[in-house]
Amino acid sequence: MTAPRKPFFPADRSIRASDAPLEIRHLGVVDYREAWDLQAALAQQRAADEIGDQILLLEHPSVYTAGKRTQPEDRPTNGLPVVDVDRGGRITWHGEGQLVAYPIIRLADPVDVVDYVRRLEEAVIATVREAGVEDAGRIDGRSGVWVPADDHRRDRKVAALGIRVTRGVTMHGLSLNCSNSLEHYDHIVACGIDDADVTTLSLELGREVTLDEVTDPLVDALTAALAGDLVVSDHTFASAPDPTKIVARPR
Repeated sequence: MTAPRKPFFPADRSIRASDAPLEIRHLGVVDYREAWDLQAALAQQRAADEIGDQILLLEHPSVYTAGKRTQPEDRPTNGLPVVDVDRGGRITWHGEGQLVAYPIIRLADPVDVVDYVRRLEEAVIATVREAGVEDAGRIDGRSGVWVPADDHRRDRKVAALGIRVTRGVTMHGLSLNCSNSLEHYDHIVACGIDDADVTTLSLELGREVTLDEVTDPLVDALTAALAGDLVVSDHTFASAPDPTKIVARPR
């Protein structure tokens, strides 16, 4: 198992190009395409320095979204539509009861996408552990935040990440499963992974965990991680194949 590689600049330095306070926007339930259009407009404005850094916090109505590396066999078997998007990764599901965060951030030079992703993960790990899932961490080779296997369950993902960086500005971000249903995951190969499962904070803790409970802790952790006040640590507990590395099937 390997720790995240060293960042391009010191881990306790801000990864943001600006030192102005983040603007936090609570948007409620927003259609996925509407939110995507908003992100694109804001990212363009941020690249032109017309606005500052901000984080959008919201929920989506039930929807599948497919990243650039999604394979045909990943797609849903229940006939529901899929939105093909310009983020990395493969297919996932969004819906109510799941907290979504979209940071629109201009990254400092030199732009370090890997370090940015690791900082998002670090913020979610801190949030999930504070909520009570104290063994949450990383699986080397796979993005997101995971809960390790036990005697009865496989490794399972509690938060997914998928990003895009254009002109040094971030789009898309993370989704944290709080109290959402897992039914829709049964009809896809979530994130291209078929040897692990998906979970929610509510399932892990045996009680309902609302978005309100984890929103402020997540905002605080994201702010600290991006600033370098919450330093990325090695929370890796396992390693597994990277689902974004597609291996050609023999003919």
